[in-house]
Amino acid sequence: MKPLSVGGQAVVEGVMMRSPDKYSVSVRLPNGKIKSMVEKKQSWGKKYPWLDIPFARGAIFLIDMMIVGLKALSWSANQQQEEDEQLKSSEIAITMIVAFAFAILLFIGVPYVLARLISDPSSFLFHAIDGAVRLVIFISYLVLIGRMSDIKRIFQYHGAEHKAVHCLESGKKLTIKNVQTFPTEHPRCGTTMLVLVVLVSIIVFSLVRSQFWYWNIAFRIILVPVIAGISYEILRLGGKYNNWFMRSIITPGLWAQGLTTSQPDDKQVEVAIAALKKAL
Repeated sequence: MKPLSVGGQAVVEGVMMRSPDKYSVSVRLPNGKIKSMVEKKQSWGKKYPWLDIPFARGAIFLIDMMIVGLKALSWSANQQQEEDEQLKSSEIAITMIVAFAFAILLFIGVPYVLARLISDPSSFLFHAIDGAVRLVIFISYLVLIGRMSDIKRIFQYHGAEHKAVHCLESGKKLTIKNVQTFPTEHPRCGTTMLVLVVLVSIIVFSLVRSQFWYWNIAFRIILVPVIAGISYEILRLGGKYNNWFMRSIITPGLWAQGLTTSQPDDKQVEVAIAALKKAL
């Protein structure tokens, strides 16, 4: 029997796993015990089949996962705090708004300005430089945050999440020993999709452009759902077809996962297994 399609993400001292009908979060508490939560949640594409159409479903999937991921991250963070120190929903919302604004500045504004200093915005070279700068900033950002101790642990849980999903897809029993035999990289990882987004954006922005800089900046924001939709379809094909052509497209994303995943210890794998079993 074909295993369920399952994916997830690392959270604070734990892992979130999502199956077609629910998602679960398991974390390691400060006292050493594992605590889990499960919530029924169908994806929007499954709940509303008219949303599950090629290219549109990519943007829908991302928004849906962002909402679930934020809830999982908030819950996991609060499990590490005393009750009077837990984050409020308003504080989390403000943090996300500031982070989103910073991301627009860093990954859209800065690359555009730097590329404009080198080349004319009407040329393909400009968009190639713009995309290359965006990719360099993205990789540099991962390298820098990867040096933080808290982020290092999240990257270890990220590796544990991938290993557990690999084990499930292989049909093997979910044990720590079995899970640890699998790689920390996975072709359907969000890191791979982000790399695809950068590469696809070079082509899209070279085709949709204006002589006015403010329109070009607007296009880079407005077209994010379109680029996400294209990237998502490529990611799906990469997971479905294991041929040389698709592997060559997915490989840069797997390389980038070397920065966002680390080898987990057995206790972290135990948490990932707990989350996966709850999701199933």
